[in-house]
Amino acid sequence: MQDHSQTERRKTEHIKICMEEQVTSSVTTGLESYRFLHAALPEINFSQISLQTGFINKMVRTPFLISSMTGGTTYAKEINEKLAEAAEIRGWVMALGSMRAAIEKEELVTTFQIRKKAPTVPVIANLGAVQLNNGYGIDECKRIVDMVEADALVLHLNSMQEVFQAEGDTNFHQLITKIAQVCKASDVPVGVKEVGFGFDSASASKLIEAGVSFIDVAGAGGTSWIEVEKHRNKNKRIWDAAEAFLDWGIPTATSILEVRKVSTDLLLIGSGGIRTGVEAAKAIALGADFVGFGRSLLQAATSSVEEVLQEMERIEFECKSVMFGIGASDLQALKTTERLFKKE
Repeated sequence: MQDHSQTERRKTEHIKICMEEQVTSSVTTGLESYRFLHAALPEINFSQISLQTGFINKMVRTPFLISSMTGGTTYAKEINEKLAEAAEIRGWVMALGSMRAAIEKEELVTTFQIRKKAPTVPVIANLGAVQLNNGYGIDECKRIVDMVEADALVLHLNSMQEVFQAEGDTNFHQLITKIAQVCKASDVPVGVKEVGFGFDSASASKLIEAGVSFIDVAGAGGTSWIEVEKHRNKNKRIWDAAEAFLDWGIPTATSILEVRKVSTDLLLIGSGGIRTGVEAAKAIALGADFVGFGRSLLQAATSSVEEVLQEMERIEFECKSVMFGIGASDLQALKTTERLFKKE
């Protein structure tokens, strides 16, 4: 098990690098390949367009999610509290960053405890799946859920990040069996997410058979965690190798379609490089139930709750404007629209 201070330091470095360095993948989300067909006569009232939907067993006002990002440091606590306060105000789902630090060091639990700021919206606890091969198990998963009064647990898959991380854990052998055990024993729904490299249908199928309740594709097109770890690593071999992996990953749009190939009813979160409400609407029309936003909100959260709210309001307005432009009065109409087409 890693030194506690090392984990804290890594979390702080991750935030700083994501904000200050060029760490975007050279892969695009694939959403730019799609367009909506404009409806000149939408036949709906813009003011009556609804984004309301359900996440697990809670109704929320929007199909949007603050993606898992941070925790484990004092700085991260401030960011999480701003994000949580904004999530409560706008009705977004709040996903926490990896909570391994809270298990290793009890005093760091408070950096994830945001229930007072977000008493009603769904909160998702988070742990790296690879830790199930490093002494963590069902008890630890239940602990982190209880720590933050979470409505769900997500296990993140970050194999390529771990390979490029100086202190990375790379034993992903037979993880599917342990993920299945957690799904069976958990008191809350368990999902799985990538961290920016996406899903194919075969991987999704295995996870669905294992009992996961939702998948967050976290596809390629946004932050590359290979690039993030490169900036933390002084090894020239790692820097050179990272350049060879700039185009690694499955684009977000492709990932959504891949997961939908194997399940039409699984709760599916589309994330990875999505920055606008127009892109979010495309992701929903392709098959996503929710859309996650990460780094674009992180920047705002380092400033103020007001700036986070401005970003959220922009995204919601853009998504509703798309729905008005194609005559979709609610999310079901957006999901089933025939007005999304792929460019020639």
